[in-house]
Amino acid sequence: DTAGEYLTSGDYFWNSGMFVFRATRYLDALAQFAPGILEASKQAYEQAETDADFIRLEKQAFIDCSSDSIDYAVMEHTDNGVVIPLNVGWNDVGSWSALWEIGDKDDDGNVITGDVLAQDSRNCYLRSDSRLLATVGLEDIMVVDTHDVVLVAHRDQVQKVKELVNQLSGEQRKEIDIHALVHRPWGSYQGIDRAERYQVKRITVAPGAQLSLQMHHHRAEHWVVVKGTAKVTCGDRTFLLSENQSTFIPIGQQHRLENPGKIPLDIIEVQSGAYLGEDDIERLEDLYGR
Repeated sequence: DTAGEYLTSGDYFWNSGMFVFRATRYLDALAQFAPGILEASKQAYEQAETDADFIRLEKQAFIDCSSDSIDYAVMEHTDNGVVIPLNVGWNDVGSWSALWEIGDKDDDGNVITGDVLAQDSRNCYLRSDSRLLATVGLEDIMVVDTHDVVLVAHRDQVQKVKELVNQLSGEQRKEIDIHALVHRPWGSYQGIDRAERYQVKRITVAPGAQLSLQMHHHRAEHWVVVKGTAKVTCGDRTFLLSENQSTFIPIGQQHRLENPGKIPLDIIEVQSGAYLGEDDIERLEDLYGR
């Protein structure tokens, strides 16, 4: 009822959540109105670790920081705020249906991204990040095919994605923490296939970057170079591999992968063993301080 009164009176503006200020002024305001947030933020930043393009805030200090928004922590208390009316289109793009609303639509009202064939389908949001996605006879449906999961939902129900995430978390599903494409300081890796006692990854190493000198207690690895040049350390040997060449890393063997070239290095890695978790890595040397 109060919100209705505000709206009909015409005396109020909608807060879009866009704030402009000098960083120093915001820090001053935090010190005045939310000193706990400021102190926790300082501690998390001062104890942060840096690798490649990432600043990794100190975890515990960041967790201990209260999660108040800028609205509650500062703007509701300050007398130095100014509201500027702005008459523009605004969309938080907070759901998949919002992407359909703002997207470029074909003659059937579909928003299509990636390799998609849509037959007799109307007013749909269809996205594929890798493989061919084909639809027949759909209307007002969202289909999002990523490396991690496929989402199919009615456009009016996509806000319930949060409930799905809560369910995944409650069931302790690995999809909450483990993604098909994982970024690292040296590049990235993508899971391709996995079953009992083996998994296959595509590893991309940036030019001049290197993985840690490491060993595994439960798995062996086969590396096949598909693009670029690899510098491999395996035990007391260091050698180069070019495209279509391969090598084998036995269980318990110290090893390292480097990219000495000018273009990204892509290798296919086949892991085999009794345990294939990412925590089966004993780092002996690491350029990124992990």
